[in-house]
Amino acid sequence: MFKFEPTKAFEKSLKKLSGIEQRALAGKLTVLAQNPFHPSLRTKKVQRLTDVYESSINMDIRVLWMHKENRIILLVNVGHHDII
Repeated sequence: MFKFEPTKAFEKSLKKLSGIEQRALAGKLTVLAQNPFHPSLRTKKVQRLTDVYESSINMDIRVLWMHKENRIILLVNVGHHDII
């Protein structure tokens, strides 16, 4: 099981999501904590960014993250696909 460490940018962008979007994120973070490459997350490496991954929360919301150390995931940013 992974633990999360959010960045300031992640916390700021989280506040911009609606309540429904935040609840969807919470559910997918549970999956991410158990298996960052679970098929439902559609995780892929972000091109042009070293060691940064993108996972889908729903068809519109994406979360950017990276492995920090051991079993810690650094939550980099979250938002709508066209912004991220």
